[in-house]
Amino acid sequence: MEKWILKYFTLIRVLIALIIGVAVTVLMIYLISEYPGESLKYFFTGPFGSKGRLFNIFEMAAPMIFCGVAIAVSFQADQFNLGAEGSFIIAAAVGTAFAVSTNMPAVFHIPLVLLVAGLTGAAWSLIPGLLKAKWNASELVSSLMMNYVAFYLSLYLINSHFRDKGAGFLVSLRLPKTALFTQFLPGTRMHFGVILAVIVALIAYYFLYHTTSGYEFRQTGYNKKFARFGGVNIIKVIILSQVLLGFISGIGGMSEVMGIHGRFLWQAPHGYGWDGIIVAIIGRSHPILIIFSSLLLAYLRVGGQVLNLMGDVPAELVNVIQSLIILLITAESFLGQWKYRITRRQEEEAVR
Repeated sequence: MEKWILKYFTLIRVLIALIIGVAVTVLMIYLISEYPGESLKYFFTGPFGSKGRLFNIFEMAAPMIFCGVAIAVSFQADQFNLGAEGSFIIAAAVGTAFAVSTNMPAVFHIPLVLLVAGLTGAAWSLIPGLLKAKWNASELVSSLMMNYVAFYLSLYLINSHFRDKGAGFLVSLRLPKTALFTQFLPGTRMHFGVILAVIVALIAYYFLYHTTSGYEFRQTGYNKKFARFGGVNIIKVIILSQVLLGFISGIGGMSEVMGIHGRFLWQAPHGYGWDGIIVAIIGRSHPILIIFSSLLLAYLRVGGQVLNLMGDVPAELVNVIQSLIILLITAESFLGQWKYRITRRQEEEAVR
């Protein structure tokens, strides 16, 4: 039994954290809401109340998957890069500029727009990678600072050169139809970008766990000195991990524009990069698990929206509930003492 617990400890810990989070959520709603039964129903079953809400979970999860996988690739190489947010938005801005400036058949236009966005994100993320590799500058600090540069540079590009002056607010020109993802389920906003996010996660899984370069990434993450002793080019791994982070998150940003909005319309930070950090931590930087952690976070967000709109629980409490559940899941030391005792008992038995 104890061997089974150790083998599936991470899964068990997440499930226990979810149960505790749900219990605290129920308690808080009962203390605050005048109609706790209805409020609980809105929060937990609201996302399944209609086809639009159900598929909104998948639509909302797509950019989280992109950013989560991008950050996971960096985390696996022991690079704590926070630049997915910046790469996401500047790639979307440059990709939008390219899309509205060109005209060609969709079979060429869509891949080229995605490629331009991905390369833009990669180029942007390359900067903290080079700083880290050449001068050992903290990628956490440099990538965090560059997020703000990327955001305001994107606003300048769109608002000054590609703004739709006929619109009543600050947005870009509409993308031509040849550069848009088709929304293929009536009554929803499901688009090819959702499928693309899953494909990218599967490719990232194959890269990390079934290729030589992926093994070098993980070996560098486990022990840089041992990896260097084994012949791994640490500088190459650092730079490549940052480039892949920017490329994947850049494609994610452009996919959101092409599939949901049809134009660049962000005039405030959207937070997808920070969501990516959350789902990467919950998913233990494993691309497949990140798919499910993104769906979980999206489910909580949609449930919170339904509760806020239809119940009597304020939006602030919804954020507290979501944060509590996420905090319990991501707490590394949660149940750590239990695992330590089981491990120690097994070691003592092995010595006997």
